[in-house]
Amino acid sequence: MPKMKTKSSAKKRFRVRPGGTVKRGQAFKRHILTKKTTKNKRHLRGAVNVHETNMGHMAQMLPKCGL
Repeated sequence: MPKMKTKSSAKKRFRVRPGGTVKRGQAFKRHILTKKTTKNKRHLRGAVNVHETNMGHMAQMLPKCGL
């Protein structure tokens, strides 16, 4: 059997936390920030968890993480 490979794009974008949750960055915070309100940009700060409905896809993309 061939080796299970991790998706390179997923390992750059996600981190698996010790509790089994997956940390991701917020979208819509990279460019075209002048037309976004200060409140909107403030709420986009920080990282959030991947929703539990998407954890099946995360387990396929990150097979070595034990999800």
